Amino acid sequence: RDRGAQAVAGTGERERRGVGDMPTVSVPRDGLMAALGQQMTDTEFEDLCFEFGIELDDITSEALMQRKEKGDKDAKLDAANDQIVYKIDITANRYDLLCLEGLALALNVFRKKCSTPSFRSIRPATPLTMTISPACAQIRPYVVGCVLRGIKFDSARYNSFIELQDKLHENICRRRTLVAIGTHDLDTIQGPFTFEALAPKDISFSPLNNDTVMTAEELMVHLDKDQKLKHYLNIIRDSPVYPVIYDAQRRVLSLPPIINGDHSKISLSTTNVLIECTATDLTRAKIVLDTMVAMFSGYCAEPFTCEDLQIISADGSVAYTPDIKPGVVTASVDAINRTVGVTLSPEKQCELLEKMQLSATYESSTNSLKVNIPPTRHDVLQACDIAEDVAIAFGYNNIPRTIAKTNTVGKQQPMNKMSDLLRGEVAQAGFNEILTFGLCSHAEAFSKLRRKDDGHTAVVLSNPKTADFEICRPALLPGMLKTMGNAQRMPKPIKLFEITDVVLKDPSSDVGASNRRHLIAMYGGNTSGFEVVHGLLDHVMVLNGIKMDKDSGYTLEPASDGAFFDGRCANVVLRGEVVGVTGMLHPETLEAFDIPFPCSCVEIRMDKITGLKG
Repeated sequence: RDRGAQAVAGTGERERRGVGDMPTVSVPRDGLMAALGQQMTDTEFEDLCFEFGIELDDITSEALMQRKEKGDKDAKLDAANDQIVYKIDITANRYDLLCLEGLALALNVFRKKCSTPSFRSIRPATPLTMTISPACAQIRPYVVGCVLRGIKFDSARYNSFIELQDKLHENICRRRTLVAIGTHDLDTIQGPFTFEALAPKDISFSPLNNDTVMTAEELMVHLDKDQKLKHYLNIIRDSPVYPVIYDAQRRVLSLPPIINGDHSKISLSTTNVLIECTATDLTRAKIVLDTMVAMFSGYCAEPFTCEDLQIISADGSVAYTPDIKPGVVTASVDAINRTVGVTLSPEKQCELLEKMQLSATYESSTNSLKVNIPPTRHDVLQACDIAEDVAIAFGYNNIPRTIAKTNTVGKQQPMNKMSDLLRGEVAQAGFNEILTFGLCSHAEAFSKLRRKDDGHTAVVLSNPKTADFEICRPALLPGMLKTMGNAQRMPKPIKLFEITDVVLKDPSSDVGASNRRHLIAMYGGNTSGFEVVHGLLDHVMVLNGIKMDKDSGYTLEPASDGAFFDGRCANVVLRGEVVGVTGMLHPETLEAFDIPFPCSCVEIRMDKITGLKG
């Protein structure tokens, strides 16, 4: 069988989404087979996974996994835990496949063993409420939630419930920075609930699995030693206020995104569960809540139902969550056939979509399908996703092989080809190539270089994660200096170069910014080595057919640049236009980057030197 087509299609889909590596889900084989209602051999299940678009990555056991985690190769296997485990790779945007329940549901619908459940949310006459404090806008402004009534846990279901939260935290929640999930035994707490933001010293409670009452400040110190939770502390540690959820009796439910309170922890005997998701991204919070509801509402007293939670925002507006009504996407029948490479009737397309949990109706007036998107399929956003699901349900191996109607020949972009050629020439001149970050701090690009920010050059990030990455680099010099500072123990002289893009504001671009290819080379040692840098500049010009001539070639003209010594700095001028700068770096510039020896450098625009765009 040819699996290449499916592998390529899956890779393309993930690239389109901007999604990284595929998550791996570990499920017990016996539990999965029971949920599928059929005993399969490993080969049969692997074939099913392939047809559905996922991959059986490994077959192992609980005992072997535990032994690998402990790192003890000589440890004896525990026969009691020696149940077979399937490790399955899924696409990163299929959040509904992150647990056994969702995986079994998707495969059963795909095999036509059951139909897609109809999910419902019930709004009682007096719903539970969650009121958001205005102060939450400083730290974590959103919260959504719901209640699962009459849920029945056993050991396997409980473990799956907890593991799904962990998987979501690592995936769509981006390690709790965007969304944090809290689950609570509703019978141990009392509504209405409040979501507040208070000073750490004003928050005190017993954290999960701990009887000791401590303030949030003390909790941070205590959790610094916790191997799992310590990685999340920096999300709120430096904030003047911490988010916290209280019940009507001022009992702490959770301190998101760090830990829940011990009082409301769930157990195997829990029958009513409150789920709350606090977030900095409301859309992701809703997706996470929908996923939790869709996966575990099947265990409720009334299967596939949940109870609404009333959310009262800081401005007084009222909303109810979750909103699990099906979304709607319209797709052209002809476009689907053209994209997949088949000729299918509208009725056949609707039938295939049913296998992917999507119910569709045909609208003859527009020759299109109106597709209902359930809360399990938040990955379906537009018509191309519908076409992809039709292709999966039809079977990639069943799509006829055809010769492409157009012939195209791929080749390098001219600027990239020229860059590769120049890299070889500069390297042969004795310089070592480096590769630096495309982002840098504002200080590195301006104040440390003794340059002023005119406000029209650097592209500034609206929400930088760290102070080291605040702007897109407007020049290659900051990265080169950082590298030279870290390489100062290397034998002298140190000769480095880089050929890559900088990013500058560009009002004429549709995105307000554009990339520009630069070349930079630096010499550092016991002497400034300006003659070496100047020689390299002349060599690059000669390679591009440019002679040193004021009218028809290039020349050096005295210039003033804060990063360089006055009187030892020159602009590189090509046919009357400034295309670069060269000179001996100022001692204050070198000191700012911890470089204790003199350096000279040249930085030029490749688009002007080569006459190529890019």
